[in-house]
Amino acid sequence: MKKITVIGAGNVGATVANVIAHKDLAREVVLVDIKEGIAEGKALDIWQTSSINNFNTRVVGVTNDYLKTKGSSIVVITSGLPRKPGMSRDDLIKTNALIVKDVTEKVIRYSPEAIIIIVSNPLDVMTYCAYRAALKDERKVFGMAGILDIGRYKAFIAEALKISPKDIHSLLLGGHGDTMVPLPRYTSIGGIPVTELLNKEEIDKIVERTRKGGGELVNLMGTSAWYAPGAAAAQMVEAIVDDQQRIFPVCAKLNGEYGHKDVFLGVPVKLGANGIEEIIELKLTKEEKKAFDESAASVKSMMDVLDSMNIFD
Repeated sequence: MKKITVIGAGNVGATVANVIAHKDLAREVVLVDIKEGIAEGKALDIWQTSSINNFNTRVVGVTNDYLKTKGSSIVVITSGLPRKPGMSRDDLIKTNALIVKDVTEKVIRYSPEAIIIIVSNPLDVMTYCAYRAALKDERKVFGMAGILDIGRYKAFIAEALKISPKDIHSLLLGGHGDTMVPLPRYTSIGGIPVTELLNKEEIDKIVERTRKGGGELVNLMGTSAWYAPGAAAAQMVEAIVDDQQRIFPVCAKLNGEYGHKDVFLGVPVKLGANGIEEIIELKLTKEEKKAFDESAASVKSMMDVLDSMNIFD
């Protein structure tokens, strides 16, 4: 893997670039931002840790110079305004859609074969926006959401049980945010169902905290999270670079799976060198299917907002 590009050198983008570099996943990581000097400075700072943290990946930063991204195998897009206290993901659609459309078109101009991973919020509709802008196979344009949500879910379970998060396996579906669909019956700790270790009330509290996980951090810090989202996006990059065929929840375009078509939602997929190698369709209970359908309806309404903007005409 010769070159990976990260668009947006804010906290999330810089974290993505930093983790990718530390894992030596590419010969070069290009960090791009619209603000003069920001990407250059953060890239230089990361590069200066190479001898300390023992990696070889060269990290470079540029201001709005997409020619430097030419030939990228993977592009991670984090561009857009972060959420502020009291701001919902829906509020971001009009502003961030124009940004994501613009940067996606610039990326594709120089790296037409690149796999594109979206991290910008509101995640599900921004993935749809990038897909429309890229005019690419949907298996190569998808969003990071479920890995982050599962990371939060596992962290809360580990706290509740006072155990290592490494022993927790779980899954969730649906939109990123308040309409996500956690699946406790697919959650286990060292092979033990979580329902054997926590009661329903405890699990429900963890599920609700997971749904509100992004908002909790916004309220604490006054801006969106970055360490966990950045690490989650980098984990997706690693699965693609090393063709790991990992099973991850990813925001993907559905074509009839789970009874839905032409909507972008979090579902388990097999992630490898070609991007989404396969969408895995689970048998859901009546309650889980109802929650998934409600999540799909919420995301579709945001997609309709984007369509009403007519920015692709």
